[in-house]
Amino acid sequence: MKYFRKYLNDISFSLKNVIVTRLSAEINIEEGILLWCRQTSRLAGSNNTMYFIGNGASAMMASHMAADACKNAGLKSLAFNDTALLTAISNDQSYEDSFALPIAKFGNAGDILVAISSSGNSANIVKCIKAAREKEMQVITLSGMSADNKIRLLGDLNFYVPAKTYGLVEVSHQFILHCWLDKYLEAWGEESYELERGNKYINLR
Repeated sequence: MKYFRKYLNDISFSLKNVIVTRLSAEINIEEGILLWCRQTSRLAGSNNTMYFIGNGASAMMASHMAADACKNAGLKSLAFNDTALLTAISNDQSYEDSFALPIAKFGNAGDILVAISSSGNSANIVKCIKAAREKEMQVITLSGMSADNKIRLLGDLNFYVPAKTYGLVEVSHQFILHCWLDKYLEAWGEESYELERGNKYINLR
C-alpha cells in the first residue's frame, strides 16, 4: 500500500475509534461533542471563560482554537501563550507551574479548561488540571497514546485517540477541536442553548 493511502487509513482508524468518557463512563462521540457544545452555550450566556492549554504542537492548537472561539463564536476564550510569562514561571518556579499559576490567578468557578496533550502525561498539564479543579472549573481533555494516561482520568469529559504516534494524535485532536466548534456554530451560534431549549443544558459532572 502506498504510504499516503496508509497514513490516511491510519488517521481514519484513529478518528473512528476515539473513546469518549464522561467522568468514568464511556459515551459515544456524538454525545460527547453535544455535551461540549451545551457547556459552551452555558459559558456563552455567562461571564465565564474557556481556557486552552497545550505544549509544542498542542500549544499551537490551543492558540488556534482560542482565537477561533473568540473571533468566530464570540466566546471569552484564552490560551496562555505569552512567552515572557511562560519563561518567567518556568525559570523562577518550575515548568510544572507554567499553566497552573495563571489558572490559579485568572480561573473562576464555571470556567472551562480544555487540556490538549498527545501523551496525556505532561506534568504542567496535569498540575494545571488540578489547579482548575480547585477553582471549580469544568475540565475537558484531549489525549492519546496510552489508554491509561493521566489526564484522561482527570477530566469531566475526555476524548482519547487510540493512536501511537504524535502525528496521528495531533491531527485527530485538531479534527475533534474543529468538529466541536463547527457543531457549536451550526447549532447554537445564533442563540444560546438555554434560550432554545428552556435552560436544560447538561452539566458535565
